[in-house]
Amino acid sequence: MNLLMLSTFDNHGGAAIATYRLYRALQSIGVDSRLLVQRKKMDDPSVLGPRSRWQCIFAVLRPYMDEVLTRLYRKRQRVFFSPAWLPERLASKVSNLDSDVVHLFWVNSGFLRIETLRKFRRPIVWTLHDMWPFTGGCHYDEECGKFRQSCGNCPLLKSEQDWDLSRYILNRKQSSWEGVPITVVATSHWLANMARSSSLFKDRRIEVIPNAIDTEKYKPIDKAAARTAYNLPQDKHLVLFSAVNATSEKRKGYQFLIPALEQLSKAGWSENIELVIIGASKPENPLNLGMNVHYIGHLHDEVSQVLLYSAADVVVAPSVQENLSNTVMESLACGTPVVAFNIGGMPDMIGHQANGYLARPFEPADLAEGIAWVLEDDGRHISLARCARQTVLERYTLRKVAEQYSELYREVHS
Repeated sequence: MNLLMLSTFDNHGGAAIATYRLYRALQSIGVDSRLLVQRKKMDDPSVLGPRSRWQCIFAVLRPYMDEVLTRLYRKRQRVFFSPAWLPERLASKVSNLDSDVVHLFWVNSGFLRIETLRKFRRPIVWTLHDMWPFTGGCHYDEECGKFRQSCGNCPLLKSEQDWDLSRYILNRKQSSWEGVPITVVATSHWLANMARSSSLFKDRRIEVIPNAIDTEKYKPIDKAAARTAYNLPQDKHLVLFSAVNATSEKRKGYQFLIPALEQLSKAGWSENIELVIIGASKPENPLNLGMNVHYIGHLHDEVSQVLLYSAADVVVAPSVQENLSNTVMESLACGTPVVAFNIGGMPDMIGHQANGYLARPFEPADLAEGIAWVLEDDGRHISLARCARQTVLERYTLRKVAEQYSELYREVHS
C-alpha cells in the first residue's frame, strides 16, 4: 500500500512538526509513505516540495493571496482565518504520485482549495490539528459554537450578516465533500468531541490517535548542565512558558500567566522563582512581575528545546483553547511537570496531581496554586517528574502511534 501525506509545511509550526515526526515513524515501521508540502525548509530529500525558484516564490506568496477575502472584513479580529479558495494543481500531483490512501494534515495557507478534495478519488484520512476542517474558516472558534449549525454572523470577522464569508466557506465544504470517503482522526478527545458535534462531520467516522514524539531525542538530561548551557541560575525554581508569539498570542494565555506570577510574588515566592519565556524577545518596556525574567526568543532546533525543558522545574501552558500541545508533550517527555488549565486536549496528557496540575479554567489564582503545589515539595516534584516521563513512554512513542495509523490505513483501503 502506498501512502501520500499532505501538509502545508514540513517543519513550520506545531502541526507540521507533528506531521513530520509521524512521517518518519511510518517509514521506520515499513509503511511506504511520501510527504508532499507546499513550502519545504528541511533538507530531507524524501520530502516533496517546490523545485524551481519561481515555484518557491509562489509558495511564499500563496498564504497572503489566500487571505484576500478575509481582508474585506476590516473590523475582524486578527486571528488566523482560512477561506481556502485559491486555485492549485494539487489533484494532478496526487494523481501522478499514484497513492492508495491520501492522508491530510494541516493544509491551509493556500495549499488546498476546498473543492479539490473531491478530485482525489481515493480514500482520505484527515488528521485534525485544529478546528478548521469543520468550521466556516476559523482555526479556533473562541467558544462561538456556530460550526454546530451553519456559521454566519461570525464574531471573529465582526460580521453582522447571516450570509457572510464564514457561512459561504462552510457551505462550500458541505457541498464539495458530500460523498467523499473521509475518515477523520482527532489528536485529542476534546477535538474529536468538537468534530462529532459539528454539522459537517457529525456522520463521519472519527477516531482518536495522538501525536507522537521521539523519546530518544526528548528525554531528561542533567538539570545543572542544561542551566549552565543557557546561563540560568542553579539555585532558583525555573518556570518555563513556551509558545509561538508567546507574549502576544492571546490564545496561549499569557494574560492569565501574568497575574498568576504576580500573586506568587506577593505570596513570598519572588526570591525563589524566575521565569523563562521561549518564543518572545525582551520588550523595550518589560513588565515588572516581581521576579527575574529570561527571554530566550525563538528556537529552531530540538537540542535547545530539550535543554530548556530539562532546565525548568515546571512548564506552564495557560492556553484558552488548545488541541494536543507539542509543548506539553515535549515537556513531559523531558520529565518536567506541566501546569495548565483544564481545557481542550490538556486532560489527555496531564493527570491532575499525577504528572502536573490542571487548574480551573481561566482562574489565575488556581494557576498560581498549581505552580506552587508542583514546586513546594522536593519529594513530590521527583514523583511528578518520573510520572511525566512514564506518561509519554506509555502513550506517545513513535512506534505506538505509527502502528495505530498503519492499522487505520489498512481498514480504509480494504
